Amino acid sequence: MLTVVGRDGSPLTEAARAALGSASLVVGEPRHLDGLPLAPGTRKVAARDFADALQGVDVSDQDVVLVVDGDPGYFGVLRMLLEQGHAPETLPAAPLVTRAFAQAGLPWEDALVVSARDGHLRQAVNACRAHPKVAVLTGPGAGPAELARALFPVTPRSFVVCEDLDGPKERVVYVRPAEATTRPWNDPVVVLVLDNRHSLGESTWISGAAPAPAGWALPVEAFGDGPGLRPDVRAFVLAKLGPRVGDMVWDVESGDGSVGIECARFGAAVVAVDRDYAACERIRESVRLHGVKVAMASGDVRSTAGHLPRPDAVFIGPGFIGRGGPAAVRTCAGLAHARLVAIASAGEAEEIMDVLAEEGFTAGAVRLQATPLNSPEPPEDPVIVVWGERDAHVPGSRPSRKARPIETTPGLPGEPDGPA
Repeated sequence: MLTVVGRDGSPLTEAARAALGSASLVVGEPRHLDGLPLAPGTRKVAARDFADALQGVDVSDQDVVLVVDGDPGYFGVLRMLLEQGHAPETLPAAPLVTRAFAQAGLPWEDALVVSARDGHLRQAVNACRAHPKVAVLTGPGAGPAELARALFPVTPRSFVVCEDLDGPKERVVYVRPAEATTRPWNDPVVVLVLDNRHSLGESTWISGAAPAPAGWALPVEAFGDGPGLRPDVRAFVLAKLGPRVGDMVWDVESGDGSVGIECARFGAAVVAVDRDYAACERIRESVRLHGVKVAMASGDVRSTAGHLPRPDAVFIGPGFIGRGGPAAVRTCAGLAHARLVAIASAGEAEEIMDVLAEEGFTAGAVRLQATPLNSPEPPEDPVIVVWGERDAHVPGSRPSRKARPIETTPGLPGEPDGPA
């Protein structure tokens, strides 16, 4: 059989010792193979890629043990083993994140845990921009130095870098991002990225980052006196932007920062860009009132875009209507990873759609108008919203084979089953 044993520096459990004592093959990273209670003749294989190490190994006629760090079910090897058809027995130890926060002396039920491994550094950095307490699981090319270079100097954070946790070279280092870019690091397995002003956090009923807001498309009065989008228009814009944890959103010339603030409430990292100094001050005040994290950039996005973090989604607001909207869209569309939404005039909409198509987006546009019932006021002027999506899902396309099947709820007692 195949058994996965987690190590965390504490004595092995009796179950783990028994599995190791009966194993004919033990596989693990070199630092996890030292001092194991193995029977004479047990073969040890040092490996970092467990999928390769298990190629050609028949676990049905011999006992094989994988030795890993911490909990193999938490950002660990267990998922890969199950996907490959194995059904291992799992004997976990304390996860890396648990041990890291214990070293830092902080509660962590309100922490966001992300992995920067396997090409997810950018999303991990955006999570650190948006949230005050983040544990980042690191890897080659995605360690303390890379995190620090992306965050410094715009996002003030402190780092707790945990090296070789519970190993012979364990070291827990408290540093500022500027220092993290220059120090040599020895196997940094996890980095806590903290906003010291809020690192304690608040008591909560749910693990992880705060859940999505209970309400959105907030009323106009929630964003001060500046010109901005009506709630009905903002709701449609937010639906097309799709802000989420790990995303970077640009809110360009929205007038009151309302789009960026609402995206931040969904957990996205946000940069608001505006050319008007008074608008920037209004946005800063609204950000403080809503208690979210929004970075502010003053200037024209057409000249400042190259200095900002690359966005996943961009909103271009009414500040550009009739004043270079298509040019601003072209600048942002060349950088936007997935989604762009713009407010346009009737004369600009077609040109903006053409720009989006040239940049590889699937484009669409709609004219929105809402009339409140029982209102003596005349209906609001219509607003044209243009949007573009890259790699958009095509309606009617074949679903993933991993998609969950549709479940049918049986009828209530005394009622017929099936649809009415």
